[in-house]
Amino acid sequence: MSAAGRGPQVSQRQGGDIQKGGPGGALVRPVEKAKNFRGTLKRLLGYIKPHRIKLAVVFIFAIASTAFTISAPMITGLAMDKIYEGIKTAGGRIDFTGIAQILLGLAVIYFLSSLFGFVMQYVMSYVAQMTVYDMRKDVSDKLGRLPLKYYDSRPHGEILSRVTNDIDTISTTLQQSLTQLITSIVQILGYIAMMLIISPTMTLVVLATLPAYIFVTSFVAKKSQRYFAAQQKAMGELSGHVEEMFTGHKVVKAFGREQESIERFEKINQRLYESSWKAQFVSGIMFPMMNFVSNLGYVMISVLGGIWIAGGRLNLGDITAFIQYSRSFTMPIVQTANIANIIQSTVACAERVFEVLDEEEEAADQVNAKELADAAGIVKFENVAFRYKEDVPLIENLNLDVKPGHTIAIVGPTGAGKTTLVNLLMRFYELNGGKITIDGVDIKDMRREGLRSLFGMVLQDTWLFNGTIRDNIAYGRAGATEEEIVKAAKAAYADRFIRTLPDGYDTILNEEATNISQGQKQLLTIARAILANPSILILDEATSSVDTRTEVLIQKAMENLMKGRTSFVIAHRLSTIRDAELILVMSNGRIIEKGSHKQLMAKGGVYAELYNSQFSAAGKA
Repeated sequence: MSAAGRGPQVSQRQGGDIQKGGPGGALVRPVEKAKNFRGTLKRLLGYIKPHRIKLAVVFIFAIASTAFTISAPMITGLAMDKIYEGIKTAGGRIDFTGIAQILLGLAVIYFLSSLFGFVMQYVMSYVAQMTVYDMRKDVSDKLGRLPLKYYDSRPHGEILSRVTNDIDTISTTLQQSLTQLITSIVQILGYIAMMLIISPTMTLVVLATLPAYIFVTSFVAKKSQRYFAAQQKAMGELSGHVEEMFTGHKVVKAFGREQESIERFEKINQRLYESSWKAQFVSGIMFPMMNFVSNLGYVMISVLGGIWIAGGRLNLGDITAFIQYSRSFTMPIVQTANIANIIQSTVACAERVFEVLDEEEEAADQVNAKELADAAGIVKFENVAFRYKEDVPLIENLNLDVKPGHTIAIVGPTGAGKTTLVNLLMRFYELNGGKITIDGVDIKDMRREGLRSLFGMVLQDTWLFNGTIRDNIAYGRAGATEEEIVKAAKAAYADRFIRTLPDGYDTILNEEATNISQGQKQLLTIARAILANPSILILDEATSSVDTRTEVLIQKAMENLMKGRTSFVIAHRLSTIRDAELILVMSNGRIIEKGSHKQLMAKGGVYAELYNSQFSAAGKA
């Protein structure tokens, strides 16, 4: 799949990013919903359950912090009453001592509110991080138990997104949105209670504006969501296009397609611009419209309050406090609606994580599983049957008897089943029928870890990690000494080029090991296999990515390495397998020819035709 095709999927996976930014936040953005909201939420709460005591502390401190904050306007109103009374009844003499006491009490209340808020956030951070720590641990353990077919059938980016982006979204929601939801609900209830205490009539005036708020938010959300969806799609296309152009910039330049690439970028960028400004504009008018509704309520409260102050029904401090409550009342309502959408998306993220945890695992090893400390390398395939899909047979009734120390070469067209044979041998996939034995022991009766430790692999696609060359070679065997590492590198003809590098064995390979050539990468993987000193070798197109001179060096190293070891060699270059004791020619999962190079050439069948065609093509070249 091209990067362009992956782009929109990647942007949708950024659950946490979709919810942020813009005046309306997630309230005006497309919200991803879980298929089974209730079941997933219950399961997510199961991860939080071990921390329920700490969560109870968070609830109590959140309520206390919010309660102190809510009481502040009422106390401020008392100070206003003191000033008003001094001006009106005491001949202009104001009780500054009383006001100072009120303000001191107010300072204490704000301090306690901040202290409770600090403790709440501190404890909630612990709960959130421990919850996602447990989730990450479970996912990591699960990924280690999943069969190879799981990874073969899914894009790696999607798996990575579930492990990183989705769990990060859950962490952010638990740490920020959950406490915000608690405080918002307490604020709503507290504001209503305090306004009712001051004046039930004016409270009804404030509540009468709620339908207008609901209309504004639903109207804006409906209008803006389609623009945000278009923005998301265009951003995904743009990211995919840029990724393709940067990763393949040499090809683009070689074929003179720079202008075409720029024109396509400008078209996508224009679509992104149009959808983005519309989305931001429409979502941006939410707060002005809400402020308009709020101001209407403010005007009515001010007029009504002024009349009642003049009539002696309310004090100035009461009106001052009520106005503060009414002005603050709408914000927690918007936040609650916003958080409700965030929780919807978070539960959808959790559902994707749980999908990984619910995947079918590899069958557990037998309790009395056998171990082969040092295998001789006698391998037998007896009536082996295998299929990737239930209704599509691939390998049927495959029989093979491999003697110890022999080299078995496997050739055939793409899709013939060559690599599948190796995957079955190492139990990356389970058989549908028959059995495979090593030294007479059925591989199903062996521990997977013990079985795979018998093999050394050199694949066509080299895998090197970000680290020193020394560490990459030493990956073949834990505890390898410097002398053993150098000896393995020399046997793989890698020592010479390693020493020409500025830092030698301490040279750090970058993330994709692009600071060395493809052939040098292959030499390092071969050195790693040599260091592992396995009983059985698997070489999957080991020389397909190197030049002819390097291929000759590798062949010499392989000859020494394969002496006395059973080796399975998958190769397209038939010149590299002429000395193999047995050559298998595969087609559609079946062995159609087998024998030595001389026997198969004398037979004049498929192998001879393939061999002659390669050499005739080489001769013409």
